[in-house]
Amino acid sequence: MNDKPLSMRDLVDRLNETARAYYVFDDPLIPDKAWDELYDTLAQMERETGVRLPDSPTRRVGGEPLNAFRQHQHIARLWSMDKVQSEEALGKWFDRAEASARKITDQPLTFGLEHKLDGLTINLTYRGGVLTDAATRGNGEAGEYVLEQVRTIRDIPLSIPYKGLMEIHGEAMMRLSVFRHLNRTIDEPFKNARNAAAGALRNLNPQVTRDRRLSAFFYDIGTIENPAYTNQGGMLQFIRDNGFPVDPYYFESGSREEVKQAIRDMEGSRHNLDYMTDGAVIKITDLSVRAALGFTDKFPRWAVAFKFEVEEATTTLESVTWEVGRTGKLTPLAHVYPVDFSGVTVKRATLNNWEDINRKRLSLGISVWIRRSNDVIPEIMGRVEDGSEGGAIKKPTVCPGCGDDVVEIGAHLFCPNRLNCRPQVVARIAHFASRDAMDIAGLSEKTAETLHDRLNIREPAELYGITREQLLLLPGYKDKKADNLLDALAGSRDCSLDAFLFAVGIPNIGRVTARSIAEHFGTLDKVRAASTQDLQGIDEIGDVVAQSLWDFFRDPLTAGVIDHLLKAGVVPRDATAAAQGTALAGRSVVVTGTLPTLSRQQAEQLIREAGGNASS
Repeated sequence: MNDKPLSMRDLVDRLNETARAYYVFDDPLIPDKAWDELYDTLAQMERETGVRLPDSPTRRVGGEPLNAFRQHQHIARLWSMDKVQSEEALGKWFDRAEASARKITDQPLTFGLEHKLDGLTINLTYRGGVLTDAATRGNGEAGEYVLEQVRTIRDIPLSIPYKGLMEIHGEAMMRLSVFRHLNRTIDEPFKNARNAAAGALRNLNPQVTRDRRLSAFFYDIGTIENPAYTNQGGMLQFIRDNGFPVDPYYFESGSREEVKQAIRDMEGSRHNLDYMTDGAVIKITDLSVRAALGFTDKFPRWAVAFKFEVEEATTTLESVTWEVGRTGKLTPLAHVYPVDFSGVTVKRATLNNWEDINRKRLSLGISVWIRRSNDVIPEIMGRVEDGSEGGAIKKPTVCPGCGDDVVEIGAHLFCPNRLNCRPQVVARIAHFASRDAMDIAGLSEKTAETLHDRLNIREPAELYGITREQLLLLPGYKDKKADNLLDALAGSRDCSLDAFLFAVGIPNIGRVTARSIAEHFGTLDKVRAASTQDLQGIDEIGDVVAQSLWDFFRDPLTAGVIDHLLKAGVVPRDATAAAQGTALAGRSVVVTGTLPTLSRQQAEQLIREAGGNASS
C-alpha cells in the first residue's frame, strides 16, 4: 500500500502533463487510447486506496451539485478597467500616463497590447503548486466560490511548477465553435457565447459546467511570492511556463502610432477569432512603474481598455413592449427579427423613450438599422428608408405593471403609483439590497419578487420585520437559507452613510457621489437639512443633482421611507465621528500591496471613517 500513493503521484503527473500539452498547446504526446488507459488505472487505484490527490484529473468530471455559492475573499483586489472609445481619447490617456511616469522615471515607456476578452473574469489561487481556490470577480473584493466548476475546465492546470502562493486572473469563455455546436444540439439555444459561459461557470451543478466545454485565457497575476519577472511580457511568459493558456496575441511598442495601428489591425481581424473580444487592453509594461502609478478609486492608472467600433445591421421592427423601472419610468423595448452580431443572435433592441420613437419615425414592420456596442441588447438608431409606413406604435396610457394612468414628464412616461406598482416596488427593494448599496447577501431581484408577492413587502424598512417563520413558508427556504438572509439583514442595519444614501434610491445619485455627500456633511441629519446651495458646495454636484436631493428629502413618501428605516434600527454611521481628534484627519493615505487581515476596500473605508482621504 505504501508504494501506491507514489505511483499514483506519477500517474497524476503524467496525465496532467499530457492533458496540458493537448488542451493548451494542441500538441498531443500520447494517443487518446493510451491516455484513457492511464486514466482508468488511476481511477481504479483511487477506488482501491480511498486516496485522491488534489490535482487528480478525475476531479474534472464534476462533483455533486451545490446548494448555493459561498463568497470568497480575494487576496488582492481585481480592478475594473478605464475605457476609451476613440483614438483621440486614447491619445489623452497616453498624455496622462507619460506625464505621470516622468515623475517616476526618465526611461521611455513601453506599452503592451492584448485582446480585451469578452467572457467571465475568474481568479484562481495556487498554494504549494496546487489549485486550492477559484472565484468569480464579483465586486473586485469578493466573488462567488467556483472551485468545483473551474476544475472541469480542461485547459486550466490543477497543479503547476511554481510552488509559492499565487493568485492569477483570467477569462473563462466559450469558444464560438463550441457555442455554435451546442446551439445545434439543445432545445433552447444560448443567446450569446458570453452568457453561455457565465451561466455555465455560475451553475451550481459542476457537471453542467463540464458539459459546456469552457476554455480560458490568463493574462495577469494579482498576488505572488518573489516574482521572477519585471514586466508584462515576462509575466505572460511565466504564466505560459506554468502551463496556463495565454491568448496568442501580444504586441509591445514604445510608439503611440504603432500601438494605434496595431489596434486597427486587431479590430479588423477579430472576426477571424474563435473567441469573442470587444476591444484592446493597453498596459504600461514595466511593473515598477505600475506600482508607482497605482490606482484611482476604480481603475489602474497604468492601463486602459480601448473599445472597438460599434457593429451595425438592418432588421425588421416587429413589436414594442414597455418596462417599468424603480423610479416609475416606462422604457420601450423593441422586438426585432433575429439578426446576428459576431456570433450573438439579437432579438431585442433598446429605445430611450416615447420621444425617441417619434424622433426616429418608427413604426411596426419597417426596416430599421441597429447598432451594437458590446451590449447584449443593441439600440435602434433609425429607419432604413422613408417609403414604407408600417403599423403605428401605440403610446401607452396605462402602466403595464399596475394599470394606473401614466403621466408624461418631458420626453418620458411615468407610472405615479409608487406604493402599489409591483415592478417599481420590486426594483427598489432589489436596488436597496444590492452589493453597492446595503449589500444584503441572498436578496436578489427574484427574492424581492417573492417577498413582495408572498409577504407583501412594499418598502425596504419592512424587510427588517421579516421573521424566520415567514421565510420557512416560502418556496425554496429551509433553515440555513432563512438564517442566512436574516443574518444578512441584521448585519446591514449598521451601514456607512454613503451606502445608505445610495441604497434609498435618490435620483441622479451614484455611489461615488453618495460618498462625496457623506464625507462633506458627515451625518444623515445634516444631509437632510442641507439647502440646494449647501449641496452645490460639493464639487461633483450641480443644480440638477442638488435639486434631486432636496426634493427627495422633502417628498413625504421618500422622507417616510427614510424615517421607517431609522425606526427599523438601520443606523447610518456618522462619517465624521471617527475622525474627531485622530491623526488621519485631513490627511491622504495611499493603500498599496496586500493586507493580511483586510481587503483594500475595507482598509480604505476605515481610512475615510478616521477622517483621511483614501487612494490607491
